[in-house]
Amino acid sequence: MASGDAVWQHGAMSLIEHYRAMARYNLWMNERLYAACAKLSEVDRRRDVGGFFGSVHGALNHILLADCAWLIRLTRDDQYRARSADGQVIQIKSLDQILYEDFADLSANRSSLDQKICTWAEALSEAATSATLEYKDSRGTPYSHPAWYAMSHMFNHQTHHRGQVTALLFQLGQDPGITDLAVMLRA
Repeated sequence: MASGDAVWQHGAMSLIEHYRAMARYNLWMNERLYAACAKLSEVDRRRDVGGFFGSVHGALNHILLADCAWLIRLTRDDQYRARSADGQVIQIKSLDQILYEDFADLSANRSSLDQKICTWAEALSEAATSATLEYKDSRGTPYSHPAWYAMSHMFNHQTHHRGQVTALLFQLGQDPGITDLAVMLRA
């Protein structure tokens, strides 16, 4: 039975099942996206090609940075903090900050975080999705809303910026392949 078959057989997907599917999609897409990016030269990965974060490398760093920030807000767990090679916490100062200059380090940290996102999603409960989330954004503005708002935003944000990266890859002559959630669900 394909991973999506149970959903088709049993009706509509719950919010938690949706987040678990999105966590798997995040992992699946990032594996493909990073493989395509690895085929680029370092110069091409870092070239400002007019993306929202300038380069492919800048966009990939932003997605990782935002995922860390949202997971920390959602869990209050330091395991989601970006860390340097020697284990020191990297202080986030801006949304366009480069966390990892080296593509291999960026890729390894992305892979590690994707596994953590899958583990986090598998442990989600109804109580966690409906809990009130209180946090401050990067400017210090306080927010309070149901946690599912932030969970949905995190997955939507990933998809949005990965779409930008795929466009940049095409500009640089690299085909990232199929990116459809439905293709992953049918596999």
